Amino acid sequence: MLPSASPALPVIEIHITPDAEKLSPPCLNRLEQIGRQALPACLAAALPSENVLADLSEIEVTLMTDPEIATIHGEFLDDPTPTDVITFHHGEILISLDTAARQSLSHGLSFPDETALYLIHGLLHLAGWDDHDPAAAAAMATLQQSILQRTLTELAV
Repeated sequence: MLPSASPALPVIEIHITPDAEKLSPPCLNRLEQIGRQALPACLAAALPSENVLADLSEIEVTLMTDPEIATIHGEFLDDPTPTDVITFHHGEILISLDTAARQSLSHGLSFPDETALYLIHGLLHLAGWDDHDPAAAAAMATLQQSILQRTLTELAV
């Protein structure tokens, strides 16, 4: 019997809005590379009941500003304030670069690494993780930090 082929990983495409381009964004190629490297760990950590990540062929990531993400946050989640990441289960992840730049200072990460953390956060949402309850949020934060550190270490070798 022939071994079955492993399923193909989704393609990650990263876009940036014109307003966000003015924020000295992190290198898009590096962010895409981190996302591709982190995908297997996110899939391995998937929660079967809510996992859509395994079924996606493409993940579209859009980097934007606080005002842009606040508009979408208000429209889809009835909260017109900026947020770090919004994930739609059809494979779209929105990331606020304003928030990443601001939060990187308090989290002790570089702006590019904070942005990568948000990408991993979005991937984990697609893998079924939720952060609405404090215990789940803490577990998700620990996991995403672990995946980020492991990914950065692997890419540095």
